[in-house]
Amino acid sequence: MNIESIQGLGQHDEVAPLPSLPSAGAAQGVQAPFGNLVTEGLQQLNEQLKTSQTDLQQLALGETQNLHQVMVRLEESRIAFQVMLQARNRVLEAYQEVMRMQV
Repeated sequence: MNIESIQGLGQHDEVAPLPSLPSAGAAQGVQAPFGNLVTEGLQQLNEQLKTSQTDLQQLALGETQNLHQVMVRLEESRIAFQVMLQARNRVLEAYQEVMRMQV
């Protein structure tokens, strides 16, 4: 296989680089790496699940005042966990797809 021709390819003049999207980190001049964003998201999900567990324990002990609020938080936690699980499944599927590629 001849790879010299591939090395000669570079950025074309007619293709302009994509502009970066504005974000909260871009306003400060610092962008968080993807790994940090994932870690923060998992930490937020963990805190949400802990809060739901505490609410459920208080409900079982009869110490809760607002049943509606407890049920809403439980459902939000369940949905957030399902979203995280589906994202994980998609990432694993993409990884497996890349690993099946023949070079």
